[in-house]
Amino acid sequence: MMYKILEAKELTANIFYMVVEAKRVAKACKPGQFVIVRTDEKSERIPLTICDYDAEKGTVTIVFQIVGAGTQLMSSLKTGDAFHDFVGPLGCPSEFVSEDLNSLKQKKMLFVAGGVGTAPVYPQVKWLHERGIEADVIVGAKTKDLLILEEEMKAVAGNLYVTTDDGSYGRSGMVTQTITDLVNEGKHYDVCVAIGPMIMMKFVCKLTKELGIPTIVSLNPIMVDGTGMCGACRVTVGGKVKFACVDGPEFNGHEVNFDEAMQRQQLYKTAEGRAFLKAKEGDTHHGGCGNCGGDK
Repeated sequence: MMYKILEAKELTANIFYMVVEAKRVAKACKPGQFVIVRTDEKSERIPLTICDYDAEKGTVTIVFQIVGAGTQLMSSLKTGDAFHDFVGPLGCPSEFVSEDLNSLKQKKMLFVAGGVGTAPVYPQVKWLHERGIEADVIVGAKTKDLLILEEEMKAVAGNLYVTTDDGSYGRSGMVTQTITDLVNEGKHYDVCVAIGPMIMMKFVCKLTKELGIPTIVSLNPIMVDGTGMCGACRVTVGGKVKFACVDGPEFNGHEVNFDEAMQRQQLYKTAEGRAFLKAKEGDTHHGGCGNCGGDK
């Protein structure tokens, strides 16, 4: 079975948007989950967060950035082409999906999206909006040109605050500056959800911990095979070993050891680094069977 691409476009430099026909996946989707795609039978498996889904139309929307050979190949696909594999939804849905709606309506929620992290934040905010819950959203990008899904987010957010590192659009500075500004303006938040580059999530969590705002992060950026077998997304959360793909991708941000995770990401890129991690971590190296040799 092939998964037809109904719409394909480049949102901005190296960031692509695709609407894919995947009826069974679309029916089961919930905010916070991801899919694994393969362009053809020989290409690598790439985990991607779900940006949007429509159960009635049977479509799933993905947004991805070119970061290597696999995503480069994916970017060449056009409307009418098809993916060889489109597996999902995988991972645990966002916690609030199973919360009591009445108590959820009492909460003041803040979403912080950085770069391509805007894509997985969107379905969460949309899900809340459809149930009459308005959340504040901060979207950060390096420059105005790298901003994505602004209009879509504006349609579902209670208040949307856009900030650019270089001040070329919206507010100026990092997303952490906007969080500080909003709190100083008298805003109160019961929970924060931050999704974006690891370094951004680290500093958002550092700030929200000081401000006493419980924070959820999504560790999608560190996933490789999405099944717990490769060991790439092994992370320490609250002193315990977790795997983003099977235990997450969402975790309590204040308990994530970001420095260890980022250092591990760098090591994992080389064969020598993977061998070192396997020797050091032993049976906890994989999230699957623990000794499948999934990283060979």
